[in-house]
Amino acid sequence: MTRDAERRARSGEAPVIDGLPEAPGILAAMGLRPGLAIHLRGLADELLVREYPGSTLTRAERELIATAVSAANDCFYCMDSHGAFASELLRRAASTADEIGSIVEALKEGRSDGASPKMSALLAIARRVARDARTLKRDDVTRAMEAGATDADTQLAVLIASAFCMYNRMVDGLRAKTPPTEEAFHEPAAQIAEHGYAGRSTTAATP
Repeated sequence: MTRDAERRARSGEAPVIDGLPEAPGILAAMGLRPGLAIHLRGLADELLVREYPGSTLTRAERELIATAVSAANDCFYCMDSHGAFASELLRRAASTADEIGSIVEALKEGRSDGASPKMSALLAIARRVARDARTLKRDDVTRAMEAGATDADTQLAVLIASAFCMYNRMVDGLRAKTPPTEEAFHEPAAQIAEHGYAGRSTTAATP
C-alpha cells in the first residue's frame, strides 16, 4: 500500500476508545482534560520553539527531527503535521520548494537525503531512541559532535525523540482521526510558525 493510500485508509478508521472529543490527532487527547492541553502544548514549545541554551538547531531542524521520529513510529498525523510545520519554517528561511519537498519526503520514508552531516547524525540518534533507546551508544553521539553538533543539540535530539514517541502513541493508541491529505496542515503551519504551540488558535488541527 502506498503512503497516500495508507493515509486515506487511516482517515476512515473509527476510534477504539469511546468518549473522545470530536477532534483530530493529538487534539483528541488534549480535549480530554484542560491540563493535558496546557502541558502537551507547553512541552512542544519547550522542545520545538523556545531557546534551548547551547543548541545550534533552528526551529525548522527541530521540526524535522519530530517528523523523522513520527515517521519511524508510523504515525501519519504527527509526521504530516510536523512535516508541514518544518516546511513552513524552511520556506520562511528562504529554502527552495525543491529543497523542502526533498528533505521532508525523505524523512517520511526513513531517509536523511538533503540533510547536513550534523543533522544526519542527530536524526540517527533520534531514530535510534525512538526504536530502542537502550541501543544509543556513545559512538552515535561522538559522530554527531564530530559533525558539528553541541551537547545541547544531542540532548534535544533525545528529548524530542522521547516526547514524540509519547505524542505518536497517544494519537495512534486512541485511533484519533487522521486527515486524508497533507493539505489539512498547511493553514495551521502558518499559525505555528508565527505563534508556537501554546499561542496558536484553538481551531488549528495540531498540538
